[in-house]
Amino acid sequence: MQELHALVVEDDADISSALVETLEGAGFRVTSARDGREAVGVAAADPPDLVTLDLTLPHMDGIEVCRRIRETSDCYIVIVSARSDEVDKLIGLEVGADDFVLKPFSPRELRARVAALFRRPRSAAGAEDASAHRGPHVPSPSQPADEPSTIDAGGGLVINSARREVQVDGTIVDLTRIEYDVLEYLATHLSRVCTREEMVLAIWSSALTHDHHLVDVHVANLRGKLRRHSDATWIHTIRGIGYRMDREGGGQQDRRAGGGPYLVARIDSEDWARGLDF
Repeated sequence: MQELHALVVEDDADISSALVETLEGAGFRVTSARDGREAVGVAAADPPDLVTLDLTLPHMDGIEVCRRIRETSDCYIVIVSARSDEVDKLIGLEVGADDFVLKPFSPRELRARVAALFRRPRSAAGAEDASAHRGPHVPSPSQPADEPSTIDAGGGLVINSARREVQVDGTIVDLTRIEYDVLEYLATHLSRVCTREEMVLAIWSSALTHDHHLVDVHVANLRGKLRRHSDATWIHTIRGIGYRMDREGGGQQDRRAGGGPYLVARIDSEDWARGLDF
């Protein structure tokens, strides 16, 4: 089995030691960095498979570190921070982080979240390597084995699950891994309301991922990226429940959730940053 490298970026010595111990216990080879500049240098010299990243760091903050690592690496990035503001989560996920864990953290939960991340291949090109080095590949719940490899969601939106590629009117949309997983899950359940709970279990593959607002953040980011390419609306918010994706131009109206009426609202990332509860 290939040894996986984890980089712990944390300026607090006690927290850094706890993270190193947790990840070494999970089987990683772990290195650490105490400030942002050192972290970027270590990541370039010894590319990690996983990075745990504090937001408040000397010399360079965690957001900039995440952005710079993401420019050259497709590693998994988990922000571990005491900053609980929703805007911090939104910005961290926007620049490429895969998950957000609040301090003080539970070692068991951190390990469960990391394990869930590694159950998803980094990319279509790396799927074979993942299955070769990390055990047999199990189809993601967001991609049932009998689903077609291409999903046409109307309005020019095409999702190629074999290539993990999304296009709008022939132009590729640059999505993070989780944004793609969210879109694919909704697209494989067209016209059905998907609850936040089921999306967390399907996409993060862990009942320990309790923060359902992570779904809202990724949906907001996903909508923003799709709107850069089209004014079409595919994803609708079902207030208090979750989301529903419709085929654009399908002409379907007056849908019901669970037999009752509901409201459909367009909520973008700016709304989320203002703290709307949806």
